[in-house]
Amino acid sequence: MSWTSASKEKRMTEITGEIISEKKYNMLLGGTVFYGLMMNVIMCAAFGDRVLDWAIGQSSGMIILMVIYFVSAIIGVCMSRFSSNPAISFIGYNFIVVPLGLLLCVIVNGYVASGMGDIVFQAIVITAITTFIMIVAACVFPGFFSKIGGILLCALIGLVVAELAALLIFRSHNEIFSWIGAAIFTLYIGYDYWKAQQYPKTADNAIDCAIDIYLDIINLFLRILAILSNGKSRD
Repeated sequence: MSWTSASKEKRMTEITGEIISEKKYNMLLGGTVFYGLMMNVIMCAAFGDRVLDWAIGQSSGMIILMVIYFVSAIIGVCMSRFSSNPAISFIGYNFIVVPLGLLLCVIVNGYVASGMGDIVFQAIVITAITTFIMIVAACVFPGFFSKIGGILLCALIGLVVAELAALLIFRSHNEIFSWIGAAIFTLYIGYDYWKAQQYPKTADNAIDCAIDIYLDIINLFLRILAILSNGKSRD
């Protein structure tokens, strides 16, 4: 069992904070996810162009941003997973949201600068609708989502390996990978929301679960963005 799986099992069985009502728990869960997404939107709108210009102007700008993100994300995940204090978990959440927002500034503002701002808006709308549908589906069909965790993990690992192999061997990224990734992260939204409902209803668990759902939504958005841009390039 991985340390992340062990951490999740511990959260499932141990109550390390004050139990709150289901309504407050889900409001905190949704509010934390919304906060992260809005932070990214504000970052892209407020100084996305400057981040894009910096990344383009530096020979290794994207590599630097990716290293910052991965290091910061590891710190953030560790803070949230190993702490039962919701304030510390929220700080850890920001260690993920802010550097990921810098990467999104480059990606999103790059599309806008290329005259594909409409594609970005469409991707946001589709992602929002898909997220809502999957949360409803998780509530209506909990039995289905309770059984797909292992399948999704294997599918995600297989996708990552296939994408890396394609990039290293063929120096290309097939559009089918974007479609498969979109399907995986769509189901992951429903699965992680279902999973969030199984944990003891504490503020810390709400924030920890919000991290998973936030990352699912961002990954789905990026996959949809790639699909739409590929479709437009063929027109």
